[in-house]
Amino acid sequence: MEIAILFLLVFGLLFAGAPVAISLGLSSVLFIAFFSRDSMSSVALQLFTASQNYTLLAIPFFVLASAFMSTGGVAHRLVRFAIASVGHFRGGLAMASVLSCMLFAALSGSSPATVVAIGTIAIAGMRQVGYSKEFAAGIIANAGTLGILIPPSIVMVVYAAATDVSVGRMFLAGIIPGLIAGFMLMAAIYVMARIKKLPAEPWKGFLEIVEAGKDAGWGLFLIVIILGGIYGGVFTPTEAAAVAAVYAFLVSIYIYRDMGPLKGMRWVEETDSRRSKTGFLASVYGVSFLLVFLILAFFATDGVEAVWASLTSRVIAGIVLSIGVVIAYTLWRGENAKASQVPSYLVAGVPIWYRNLKANILKTPFCLSHADTRHTTVGAAKTTIMLMFIIVNALLFAHVLTAERIPQAITSVMIDAGFNWFTFLIAVNVLLLIGGQFMEPSGLLLIVAPVVFPIAMELGVDPIHLGIIMVVNMEIGMITPPIGLNLFVTSGITGMSLVKVVRAAAPFVAVLFVFLILVTYVPSISTALPYWLMGPEIVTR
Repeated sequence: MEIAILFLLVFGLLFAGAPVAISLGLSSVLFIAFFSRDSMSSVALQLFTASQNYTLLAIPFFVLASAFMSTGGVAHRLVRFAIASVGHFRGGLAMASVLSCMLFAALSGSSPATVVAIGTIAIAGMRQVGYSKEFAAGIIANAGTLGILIPPSIVMVVYAAATDVSVGRMFLAGIIPGLIAGFMLMAAIYVMARIKKLPAEPWKGFLEIVEAGKDAGWGLFLIVIILGGIYGGVFTPTEAAAVAAVYAFLVSIYIYRDMGPLKGMRWVEETDSRRSKTGFLASVYGVSFLLVFLILAFFATDGVEAVWASLTSRVIAGIVLSIGVVIAYTLWRGENAKASQVPSYLVAGVPIWYRNLKANILKTPFCLSHADTRHTTVGAAKTTIMLMFIIVNALLFAHVLTAERIPQAITSVMIDAGFNWFTFLIAVNVLLLIGGQFMEPSGLLLIVAPVVFPIAMELGVDPIHLGIIMVVNMEIGMITPPIGLNLFVTSGITGMSLVKVVRAAAPFVAVLFVFLILVTYVPSISTALPYWLMGPEIVTR
C-alpha cells in the first residue's frame, strides 16, 4: 500500500505539471509527514548529507568546462578534423558529423550542447553538398545523444551519486560502448549513402589530417587531462572536473581566443615575415611538446614521490625532444634553412612573442569581467542549479524508498515471480524506454535507479553494467517523443517541425535499439575496460 501511495504522489504531481525536482521532493515530504514512521528531521538531515556529497561537486565543474568549450571555434576545428579523417568515404560528410559529435561529446558531456555546437555547422555543410535537410537533421539528432554516453558524462556522475558506485569506473565503462554506438551509426550512414548515392568529399591527404588535428589539439587534449588524470591516479573525478574547467577557460580565452577581450586577435598576422612566423611557430611547437610530454609523464608515473625522483631526467628528456621538434620544424618550414640558422629564426620570432604576451597581460584583468565570460558562467550556473535541485530532491526520494524498504519488497515480488537477470533487464529496458518518452534523463534515472539497483544486486547484475544500460536507455529517450530533448533542439536549429524531425531520426533510432540489445546482453562491452584497469566494482550499500 505504501508503495502505491508514494508513486501515486510522484506521478500525480508530474502529470499535474510540477517540475521533476518538486515532484520528487514534495512527494517525499508528504509521505514522511502522513504515511511514514520516519521523523521530519530526517528530511533536513538528508538534505544536509546530500550537500556534503563530494561526487556531486564534479557536476558544476564539468558543466562549466562544457560551457567554455562549447564555442563555435572549438566545434569548427573538430568538424574540420572529422572531415579530413572520414570525409572521403561515400556519405563522408554525414559520417564526419557523427565523428564530430563523438569528439565534442568527450569535451562537453552534454547531448543538447553537442547538437547545438556541431549541428549548426554540420547541417549547413551537408545541405550545401546535396544532402536533404531531413537526412542531416536525423543524423545530428541521433549522434548528439552520444553526449551522455561518452565520458565525461554528467548523467554518469548522477548515476554514480545515486548508487554510490565509482565515477571513474563509469567513465571507463562508457568508452567502448560510445565508440561502438558511433561506429554503428557511421556504418548505417555508409550503407544508406551507397543506396542513395550520396557524395563523398575529396581526399585531401594525411597532411590535412595532421593540420586539422593540430588545430583541434588543444581542445582534444582536455580528454587526455580528464581521463589521464583520473586513471593515472593524479586526480579524483571531482578534481579532474575542476582542472578541466580551468583548462577550458585558459584555452578558450588565451589560446583559441574564441571569447573574451582577446576574441578575434590572431597570434600571427599577415604582415609578419615568413622568417619570424617560422621562428615563432617553431618555438610554440617546442614549448607545447615539452608541456604535453611532462603532463603525460606525470600521468604515467605511479605516485608523486616517483615523479620527483625522476623529474630531472624527465625534464632533460623533454627538453632534448623539444629542441628536436624546434629544429625539425624550422628546417621544414624555413627557406633553405640550415641547422646553424635555427637560433636566428627563433630570434626573428621574438617580436611576435612580445606582441602576444603583451596583449595577454594587458587584457588579463578584463577576462573575468568580460561579457562573454559572464554569459558563459551565468549559463553554467543556471544549468548547475537546475541539476543540483533535481539531484538533492531525488536523493531525498531515494532515502524514503530505502527507509520504507520498498526496493526489497519489489525484489521479493520479482524473485517470487520467477525473474532472473535476463528477464529483469528486459523489464528495466521497457520501463526506461517508456519513461524516457516523458521525462528528462537525469530525473528519470534518479527515480528508477534507487528502485532497480538493489534488485540488480540481488540478481547478480554488475552495477557498472546496469549503469551503462540505464545511460543507453536515457540516450534513446533523448530522441523519442514527446519529451525527447534532442528532437526539440534539432527542430530549433533547423526550423523543421517536431514531427518531421521525429520521422528523420527514426531510421537511426533503430540502430540505437540494436545497440541497446547488444549492450544489455553482452556485459563485457561495458565491464571489460573497468575490470582490466580498476577491477570489479565492490558494492557496499
